[in-house]
Amino acid sequence: MLTVSKLSKTFSGRTLFQDASLQVNTGEKIGLVGPNGAGKSTLISLIMGETSPDEGSVNFDRRATLGFLPQETAPVGDETVLEVALSQTADPDDYQSEPKAKRILHGLAFRESDFHRPARELSGGWVMRAHLARLLVQEPDLLILDEPTNHLDLETLVWFRETLCRYPGAILVISHDRDFLDRLVGSIIEIKHSRITRWRGNYSSYVGQSIARDEQLLSAYKNQQKEIETLQRFADRFRAKASKASQAQSKLKQIDRMEKIEAPVAAGKTIGFSFPAPPKSGQRVISLTNISHAYGESVVYQSIDYQVEKGQRTVFCGPNGSGKSTLLKLLAGILEVQSGTRELGYNVKPGYYSQNRIDMLNPRQTVLQSVQDMPNPVSEEAARTVLGSFLFRGDDVFKPVAVLSGGEKSRLALVKLLLDPPNFLLMDEPTTHLDIASIDALIEALKQYEGTLIFISHDVYFIRQLATSVLHIHSGAIKAYPGDYQYFLDKTNALTERAGLTSGRPLEQLEALKAAPIVAKGLSMREVREERKRQQAERAAANAARRVAERDVAALEAEVITLEQQQTELTTRLESSEAQTDSGLAIRLNRELLGVTASLERASAKWEAAATLLGTKEEPEDAG
Repeated sequence: MLTVSKLSKTFSGRTLFQDASLQVNTGEKIGLVGPNGAGKSTLISLIMGETSPDEGSVNFDRRATLGFLPQETAPVGDETVLEVALSQTADPDDYQSEPKAKRILHGLAFRESDFHRPARELSGGWVMRAHLARLLVQEPDLLILDEPTNHLDLETLVWFRETLCRYPGAILVISHDRDFLDRLVGSIIEIKHSRITRWRGNYSSYVGQSIARDEQLLSAYKNQQKEIETLQRFADRFRAKASKASQAQSKLKQIDRMEKIEAPVAAGKTIGFSFPAPPKSGQRVISLTNISHAYGESVVYQSIDYQVEKGQRTVFCGPNGSGKSTLLKLLAGILEVQSGTRELGYNVKPGYYSQNRIDMLNPRQTVLQSVQDMPNPVSEEAARTVLGSFLFRGDDVFKPVAVLSGGEKSRLALVKLLLDPPNFLLMDEPTTHLDIASIDALIEALKQYEGTLIFISHDVYFIRQLATSVLHIHSGAIKAYPGDYQYFLDKTNALTERAGLTSGRPLEQLEALKAAPIVAKGLSMREVREERKRQQAERAAANAARRVAERDVAALEAEVITLEQQQTELTTRLESSEAQTDSGLAIRLNRELLGVTASLERASAKWEAAATLLGTKEEPEDAG
């Protein structure tokens, strides 16, 4: 389907590729990895024809279709979300396209009322989801995705990964999420040191093979160098002696005839750091008591209590729009408490790492000015030393913050935390825009961190490495699980991660909370407890109804997918040369196709009705 042959490309005097080749065949699912700046996006640009190679060629099967999701926001005009999703369907009048588009938009966490909303009103992350829906509706033969998980919450990511696993075409994906790659791809293409290498297996398999290969290569190189040294020493010692001159010359020829093993190239530059020991806090870090919070008419939390103890490493999990980022901001003091009390413990110093890194930075400052603009300013020498460990070297420190890449902004935001270390660290999607080596460095630093950590992440590997407890958030209700991520999945009896994440989400969603009156301060404690019990009973009943509805939607979705596959197979057989020459076969196939098409139409209508009932009350929330 796609063949790249003997490709070479130099950019700003640096060789990105040299004599590189690769091939992508029908139905393959491939991960494209390499450190930031290795040339992954440039390779995609070459495949898309947006950039020309210095040497070599890129050939694409003319009969195949190609779809591409860029890392940065794709443009939109005045079209609605649903129109974006349907914008590249082969037949706009195909009555099956719209139910399919709605099903995919629902999976990407859009609610029914958003389908007819102008896409330009959405944030960049939601626009990317709309374009992702467009590609999944289109189903091109080769789907190229550049960091598609950056703007997805954990629940949506799990749905997206499961959808891609069933995708009928080929996939080439750039991602720094190793769990995502492990579960999706069957091979890895690595870009490193101007070379493109293909490895069979998922990401974890690639890492093991790569380490083994590097060790073998280093051992072979050292052995050969020892042999060359021995031969050269003999030649140098005896070439002047007439009786040994011929032997010495023979040794030199033996060295010349050797197929030289190249010296292994040292690993590329990666960040390396550790958090300084923060000031010690008291055992109780923070208490939220009887907290209620709303955005206009939309009530997110009502009369909740939450306490954080020293040394916790807790991840917030829950469906999109459940209020994870809102709770994190309330804890950090970024959002003002509307009702209830927020009480910090003794000597607690919070530090907030925003999902939108620019919130922590001044775009008008340079990198150096940004790290010196701190409550306790450091010298230029100290600032440069820390910046250097985060790969800001030389003139990089004079770059304006506004022109930094997403990865550079993430690293700079980490530097600011290091220079003013908190003992209560709250991080919202900390791995976004970081490459895998940088994520590993962050994980190791956080494992050694002596303070208290609360975080939100869609990176399952990151969660499994760090979280020692889970707080599940759904529709204004919170529930703590005093164990790691796997403990949470086990306790929620989740057959899949998505089931665990969505468990307990009531059918009425936030509307039930909006309808319920906030407990008045004048009520007695007994009346307050009774009111809370009543609300908990209502939520429990709604939870049960929700689980039934979710099972119905999942079953109908599986039926629709099966019927779509049958329809595709029958259409392919009907268009084959065999059916063209055998009228009896063509009649039978056509009769089957009509039956499957009718069944698909009925199943799609049922799914749409069930999904609408399930999703009408769901609110997309940028902050998660």
